[in-house]
Amino acid sequence: MGNPFLKVFMVVVALVLIFLWPISSGLNKQDDISEIVVLNSVTQFVDSVRDKGYITPTMYNEFVDQMALTTNTYDIQMEHRHKRYDPIYNDAGDYLGGFNVNYESFYNAQINDKLFPRNSTENTESPTRVYKLATGDFFSVVVKNTNRTSGTLINDVLTGTINTPNEKIVIPYGGMVLNEDYN
Repeated sequence: MGNPFLKVFMVVVALVLIFLWPISSGLNKQDDISEIVVLNSVTQFVDSVRDKGYITPTMYNEFVDQMALTTNTYDIQMEHRHKRYDPIYNDAGDYLGGFNVNYESFYNAQINDKLFPRNSTENTESPTRVYKLATGDFFSVVVKNTNRTSGTLINDVLTGTINTPNEKIVIPYGGMVLNEDYN
């Protein structure tokens, strides 16, 4: 005869594993589906911006609303790199011929100020609230979840690791702006 306390302990461990394993698997699948939803939202938004050459408040709000369906919260980082041709001069100020290609970067603060200006009475369809990009510019978005997903929480319980980072869903996507459809 074995130790009765050990048998009870083993039964409790077995029951916990029988119930927690399917829950963990289901929540990890939910995180995978959330990642697919976010990937789809990011690619649609970025491709739309690249094809149209502009961002409207409606486009941005629809993008955020699609990701909110996953019940997670996200950090959205946008970057617009405007292509600029700077003439080449010598120290005396004489034009040497040719141009240097440089990029001027704009981030969330500048883009959101144009889309959602403070103290503005204009509606979201106003043409003054359109953020315009030029053909040849680069536009990219990086989306990271900021909350601990349900799958992350159950994995923390099962593995005893609580110090893992929150970011389980990270989607970087971007490319060259192909059109200026606002003229």
